[in-house]
Amino acid sequence: MSNDILRRLDGVLAERRQADPADSYVAGLHAGGIDRILRKLGEECTETVVASKNGECDAIVSETADLWFHSLVMLSHHGLDSGSVLAELERRFGLSGVAEKAARGK
Repeated sequence: MSNDILRRLDGVLAERRQADPADSYVAGLHAGGIDRILRKLGEECTETVVASKNGECDAIVSETADLWFHSLVMLSHHGLDSGSVLAELERRFGLSGVAEKAARGK
C-alpha cells in the first residue's frame, strides 16, 4: 500500500467523520463513540485471525483490509492519522525488535 492511498483514506475519513450518520458508515461509527469503534475493530481483528488460522488467502487479505480500515477510523477518533503510525514505524526501522521492546520496558 502506498503512502498516497493512506493519505487519501485519511482525507476521506476526516471528511466522512463530519457527515450525517444516516448517510455515512464512518460517521455512524463516530456517532456511536469510541466503544462502537473499538467493538468493530475487535470484530475485524477476530475475523482476520480466523481467516489466517484457516489459511484462506483471499479472506486474509480482505479481513486485513477491514482491520486496517477500522484501525484508521480509531486513529481518526483520537485526532491521529496514518502519518502518525508511519512516523513511528520509520523511527523503529533498523532497530532490533528485542532492543526496541526493552527500551519500552515491556
